[in-house]
Amino acid sequence: MEIYQLRTFVTVAQQGHLTQAAELLHLSQPAVTAQIKALEEEVGMPLFERTAGGVTMTRAGQELLPQAQSILASAREIINHAKSLKGQTGGKAQIGLTLTPATLKMGEWVAALVEKYPLLDLRLQHGVTGEVLNLVRKKELDAGFYLGKNPYVNVNTVLLTNLPFRIVIPKHWDTRIDLANHKDLGRLPWIGLSQFSSLSKITAELWRELNISPKKVAESDNLASILELVACGVGIALAREEEALEWEAAGRLTVVPGVRKLAELQFVYPSDRVGDPILEALLQELIRVWALSPVAAH
Repeated sequence: MEIYQLRTFVTVAQQGHLTQAAELLHLSQPAVTAQIKALEEEVGMPLFERTAGGVTMTRAGQELLPQAQSILASAREIINHAKSLKGQTGGKAQIGLTLTPATLKMGEWVAALVEKYPLLDLRLQHGVTGEVLNLVRKKELDAGFYLGKNPYVNVNTVLLTNLPFRIVIPKHWDTRIDLANHKDLGRLPWIGLSQFSSLSKITAELWRELNISPKKVAESDNLASILELVACGVGIALAREEEALEWEAAGRLTVVPGVRKLAELQFVYPSDRVGDPILEALLQELIRVWALSPVAAH
């Protein structure tokens, strides 16, 4: 029984799908299938059953999963301890960014990391929130910032704050509908968001809460562009409260009263990176900058 076989077993168990597990492990699906088959032959019983939607664990697989996870955790501890023996924390860390630097407290966080860990090579990569989460899931990013709920079991999250969003409409469009009747918002054209943006899911949640199914007239994955489109009369949209109120004060659009949607701003990282010296350095300074409880980061 090899460590790589246990890693494959745990990944397939978490994903419930051979193809998705193969993607995360950077292997072909036949290679993943072969490793699972070899492990099943060694333990003398099947660990998974194939279904129309993927695979499910057998009773034996469910019994062995916690032990496999424990062995992998112990292996990571050995590697992390070996890294710490080398001395000062250093190495490359690729971080996915979303929203604005000020919202993420990016400047203060990076400045603290650079000062405390001079051997740390930080690579900052901007992207759409959904894309950042997917790259973290696939371990192509070491960590990142994500807006919304995390659906992946192999990705850990640290809740940083809840960001408020408001509905914004073009100036004077309030004469076209009764703003007190929120269902009227469904009669106006909306600016949609890219499916890769988690704000798209947040907007869809709001539509369900308001019981509306509006027509989309345009699509964007950039929040600043969305505000400009609203101000120019293209349609209505969901925008960050702070920016929405600033644009309203400047007389460029109107904020719909009585509707406020909260979205979770998360710091996300692969669950199997727990204890890694570089990740621990990132989390330590993140906790300080955001004034979080240390427990919240694990």
